[in-house]
Amino acid sequence: MADAMQDLRPRRGGAFWALLLGAALSFAGFVALGVWQLERLAWKRDLIARVDQRLAAAPVRAPDASRWAAVNKADDEYRRVELIGRFDHSRETLVGASTELGTGYWVLTPLRTTQGDWVLVNRGFVPPEFQTRVSRTASEAQGDVDVVGLLRLTEPGGRVLRENVPAENRWYSRDVAAIAKARAIVEGPVAPYFVDASAADDKTAWPRGGLTVVRFNDHHLQYALTWFAMAAMTAGIAVYLWRVERRRGRD
Repeated sequence: MADAMQDLRPRRGGAFWALLLGAALSFAGFVALGVWQLERLAWKRDLIARVDQRLAAAPVRAPDASRWAAVNKADDEYRRVELIGRFDHSRETLVGASTELGTGYWVLTPLRTTQGDWVLVNRGFVPPEFQTRVSRTASEAQGDVDVVGLLRLTEPGGRVLRENVPAENRWYSRDVAAIAKARAIVEGPVAPYFVDASAADDKTAWPRGGLTVVRFNDHHLQYALTWFAMAAMTAGIAVYLWRVERRRGRD
């Protein structure tokens, strides 16, 4: 048994130093990953704080065409905005959705603002039995409307394993440019974002707004501790091997 354990100990020479070098590089890599996760933790918590402030703030005028180029995720997403204009219900689009009310569809309707721009508005969720427009025309707002909601950036392409198929009118994400093209919105510029409408006073009407889920995964501290633990384990193994080698040298 003693001979077997002796064979498992590191041999002297180049192999031993190569093993220690590998352990040192692994230790440095694990520490770097841990530090990176701590940086991500600080960024994520700052993001959550900024989004919380936006959700609690009074709505501001939605960016018009002159400001679209500057709209970005870090500064604008989930900002409460206000739009004034008219819906074109004839060009609504249904996008697959899964919400606290079940599975169904988001109803995206283009709105022509008083400035002449077009903005897609997610008026809310409908279950499958209300997917046809004729089943809910009574709740369609006519004339000029004032829409308050959350600014969201376009979702190009689709979802994981489910691509949008415009030719078949199958939509799995709110891809603003693709929807605007499919609905032939050519009478003016189309915003590069859409707006999730807030909940309406009538809680029985469809579509049902105010169902936006604002949630950010915050596991970076857990990940950082995992990487630091692996670094500590690597350091412990390297120290053990070093001591074994020194003992063998004395023997």
